[in-house]
Amino acid sequence: MPGDRRGSVPEQGPVPVQGPEPEAGSGRGAPSSGGAESGRGRSSRTGGRGRRRPSWARALRPSGLNRAPGAVPAARQAGPYLTPAQAFDALYAYCAPALVRQAYLLTGRRDLAHESVERAFQRAWGHWPEVARDPDPAGWVRAAAHDWALSPWHRFRRRYRHPEPPPPDDHDRALLDALLSLPPPYRRTLVLYDGVGLDLPDTAAETEASTRAAAGRLLYAREVLAERLPEPAGPRELHDRLAELASSGRTRAAEPAAVRVGGERRARLWTRTAAAVTVVLIGSTAMTLHTAPTHYVPPVPPGETVRGVPPRAAPGPLSDDQRELRDRLREALLDGPERLTPEAR
Repeated sequence: MPGDRRGSVPEQGPVPVQGPEPEAGSGRGAPSSGGAESGRGRSSRTGGRGRRRPSWARALRPSGLNRAPGAVPAARQAGPYLTPAQAFDALYAYCAPALVRQAYLLTGRRDLAHESVERAFQRAWGHWPEVARDPDPAGWVRAAAHDWALSPWHRFRRRYRHPEPPPPDDHDRALLDALLSLPPPYRRTLVLYDGVGLDLPDTAAETEASTRAAAGRLLYAREVLAERLPEPAGPRELHDRLAELASSGRTRAAEPAAVRVGGERRARLWTRTAAAVTVVLIGSTAMTLHTAPTHYVPPVPPGETVRGVPPRAAPGPLSDDQRELRDRLREALLDGPERLTPEAR
């Protein structure tokens, strides 16, 4: 998880404003992101099929013109320091729309994409001292959102058993089907490298793989897409088509204040649940100590069969002499001699 990659910071103080910085070059020599005038599509704003594309649909990476990957825009009318809530809102406004598009490419579901981004930012708000001092807070939240989106437990949820309606365009539908046919690690590697624009070492680090394994996953994913897509697409064309597919539907994220309130409510719920479970464990332990025996009681050994003893004979009929003796004894008990009493001497 992203929280395990870097050490936590015990304090939560104001975060200094980080202004825009010059754009860092991509490890592949191509521009990693951009708006309508980025290096990926500066010559034209129309796609390869002649369809006009929105200006903001080209970038899957949350960065504007002349902005470094880790820079977060400062809130308007803010002083030299931001409060934690202001810094969180700035990070959310900076990253959330692009993260929703990335999660949609990973899952093919709009509702799951929005849920993944909200859960990632709720987790970031719960670990805000660590996230605020992280060298790349956007990468921290991106890793958390991708982990939640690709969780295998979603298949057991009732609301995610049925797929969403596919995109209306045939080319977008073919691209989405090809993406969803890839295994999750290969899909994530392709989205990070060809969609977000990370270099190969950063992609390998975020997917928890070696650089050589990430390169193999990327090549395999490109081969699968080249076989299943009707039109061949190079790296730049693939980036534009991924951005166009991710921007084909509703990508509006929730308000940052609602995300913060939801995260705090979820944290309180988990705290109360943990407290209730702790009380139950303490009560059951106390009851066990009260009712448990204080000394060792040896168990009763099981019975054993004794061999060689003759079976008990059943009484038979009385003879004449026995019946006569029985009658005399009965009469003597009623009318017999007086009992002898001891005399004191």
